[in-house]
Amino acid sequence: MMRSTGLRFSLATALLLLGSSSAWAQVDTGTILGTVTDTTGAVIPGAKVTIVQEGTQVRQSSETRGDGTYVFTPIKIGPYTVEVEFQGFQRARRAGVQVSIQQQLVVDFSMTPGEMTQTIEVQGTAPLLNTTNGSVGEVIQSQTINNLPLSGRNYNFLARLTAGVTHSQPEGRGLAATGWFAANGTRPAQNNYLLDGIDNNSNNVDFLSGAAYVLKPPVDAIGEFKIQTNAFSAEFGRAGGAVLNASLKSGTNGFHGSGWEFLRNDKFDAADFFQHYDGGGKGAFKQNQFGATLGGPIKKNKTFFFADYEGTRVRQAVPYTGLSVPTQAQRDSGWTNFSDLLTLQSGSKGTDALGRNVPLGTVFDPATTRTTASGAVVRDPFPGNIIPAGRLDPNAMKLLSLFPAPNAPGLYGNYRVNRNNTEDTNAFDVRIDQNFSEKDNLFGRFSYADSPRFRPAPFTGDADGGGFGNGTETVRTMGAALSYTHTFRPTLINETRIGFNREHVYRVQANGDDTSNVPEKYGIPGILQTKGNGGLPYFGIGGLSQLGSSGWLVSERFSNTYQLSDNITKIYGSHTFKGGFEGQRIEFPWTAPPSSRGSFSFGGNYTSSPNLADSSTGRAQFLLNPVSAPGSAYDGLG
Repeated sequence: MMRSTGLRFSLATALLLLGSSSAWAQVDTGTILGTVTDTTGAVIPGAKVTIVQEGTQVRQSSETRGDGTYVFTPIKIGPYTVEVEFQGFQRARRAGVQVSIQQQLVVDFSMTPGEMTQTIEVQGTAPLLNTTNGSVGEVIQSQTINNLPLSGRNYNFLARLTAGVTHSQPEGRGLAATGWFAANGTRPAQNNYLLDGIDNNSNNVDFLSGAAYVLKPPVDAIGEFKIQTNAFSAEFGRAGGAVLNASLKSGTNGFHGSGWEFLRNDKFDAADFFQHYDGGGKGAFKQNQFGATLGGPIKKNKTFFFADYEGTRVRQAVPYTGLSVPTQAQRDSGWTNFSDLLTLQSGSKGTDALGRNVPLGTVFDPATTRTTASGAVVRDPFPGNIIPAGRLDPNAMKLLSLFPAPNAPGLYGNYRVNRNNTEDTNAFDVRIDQNFSEKDNLFGRFSYADSPRFRPAPFTGDADGGGFGNGTETVRTMGAALSYTHTFRPTLINETRIGFNREHVYRVQANGDDTSNVPEKYGIPGILQTKGNGGLPYFGIGGLSQLGSSGWLVSERFSNTYQLSDNITKIYGSHTFKGGFEGQRIEFPWTAPPSSRGSFSFGGNYTSSPNLADSSTGRAQFLLNPVSAPGSAYDGLG
C-alpha cells in the first residue's frame, strides 16, 4: 500500500476598477449588473433595483450607487426578472434575463418620466460580445445538452465543441470513451473538473476507472456547464488546461420531471472487421440507459428539491482473435508429439556448432547439452520431435490442458472466441435549496454511483489468460457540496462552501478472491492465499497465449478530496474587491503489487540449439522435467 496525501491552498484577491461596473461571479454562479439612466442619459442614483428568480420567486433588492450602477453577485444561474423604480419615473421591467455560469450579464435601463403605477416592459438581448472580462470559453446550456447526440449520454463530450478543444492522444485506459479531451495543446490530465463549485477530479495515479472525473450526473440533471480554456480568474488557478464547470439543476415552485430509456443493440449494428474477417460474425450487444428526474417545491418560495436516478445495463460480446493454443495433435498425443512444430512452420534457425541445419520448430533435448573439443556448446534434437512420456512433468501437463482446444487451423492464431462484458451502473443525485431570506441562502447536494463491471479474460476457469484490463471491477463514487451565502448588506456578500468527492476502484483477476489455493492444485506451493491474491500466477509459454493473469492484479485505487472555500465580495463606490480562500486535502492511497503470485516464463532457450533460440519450442521446455546433462556444467533446464 502506498499512501499519498496532499494539502492545497490558494488565496486570490481581485481589485477591479468598475468604470463599466463589472464584477466577478463565483465558480458556478453569475452576476447581473448595469446602469440606470434617464432619457437624457443622466445617471439616476438611489433607484431601487429588484431581481426575481423566475422559477422560485426568490427576490433580492438593492439601490443604484452615485454613478447610477448596480451589481447583484453572486446569484444562481437561471432566468430572472429585473425591475427598477424611482420616484417620478415609470417602473421598468425586463423579464427572461438568463444568467449562465460565470456570466456577468449587463442589463441597463433608461427610465421614462411618469407615474410609478405605470410599468414599461423592456425588451432586449444579451450582447454577443463579452466586454466584462477576458475569460475565453463557452457555456453549454441544458437544451443543447439534451438535444445533441452524445455517446453514452455523457455531457463531457460537448467540451469538444469549444474552440481550441479536441480529442486526446491515444492511451491505454479507455479515457477517450469517457470524454477525455485536450485544450490548447495541453495534456488532458491538466484539465480541472468542477461540479457545483466542488472539485470533481480523479486523483488516481493512472485513472484506473477510465475517467478523469469522479461524478457524472445524467445529462437531464445538468442545468448547464461552462468550458473555459484561457484567462480564467484566480479561483480556477489549478488548471493548466481547461476548466469544465458544471452545475446541477435546482427545484422551482412548479413540479417538473423527465423520464428516459435509451436502447442500443446488435440488431442495429454492423459487425466490425475483426468479427467478420474469418467468418465469425458479430457478437451480441445490448445497452440500456434509463432513469428519471423530478424537481419541485417543498415549501413554495422557500425550500426546493431536485433528484435524479440513472441506470445503465450493458451486455456486450468482445471478440478475442489471434489467440494461440496447443494444437489438437499435441493434445491427442498426450503432449509427447510436437512434429507439427516442424510441419506447420517453414524456414531455418541456421546451423549449429557441428554444422547441422536447424529447421524452425526443432525441439532439442536439454539433457544432451555438452561442450565440444573446440569449446562450443551443443545439444541434440529429440528424434522426430517426439518427447518420451517419462520425461514430462504431470503438473505442467495439467496446466497445458487448461487451454481450450483450437477452433481454427494453424500453429498460431488458432483460437477465437466471443466473451461477454457486463456492466450494471446505478447512480443518483439529490439537491436541496433553502431560501431563508433575501440575505441568507443555502444549498446542499449529495451524489452516489455504483458500477460493478465484468470484463472476462479469453479463457474460462483457472486458465484465465487475461491482461490488466480483464477481471471483475467495481467503481464506487460519491460526493457532496454544501454552500451558504450571506448578504451582510448589498455591498458586502460572503459565500462559504464545503464538499468532498471520493472514488474507490477495485479490480481483481478471475478467481482473485478465491483463497482455496488454486496454484497448489498444479504443484505451485507457497503463494500467499488472501482476498485479491487468488488464482494462477502468470505463465508466459513461448508461442502460446498466456496462462494465468496479469502480474499487476489485484489493483485498488482511492481518490479522496476534501474542500473548504470562502469568497467575499465588497462593493465600494465604483470598485469591487473580491477575496477568497480555498483549502483541499487530497488523498490517493493505492495498491498494485507486482507479480504477487509469481511470474514464470518459458521462452524455449533450453529446448533450442544453443545460441539459436526458438520460442516456438517453449511449450516443450514447459513440459520437460529438469534432467542433468552428464559430464557438463549445464543442468538441463537451468
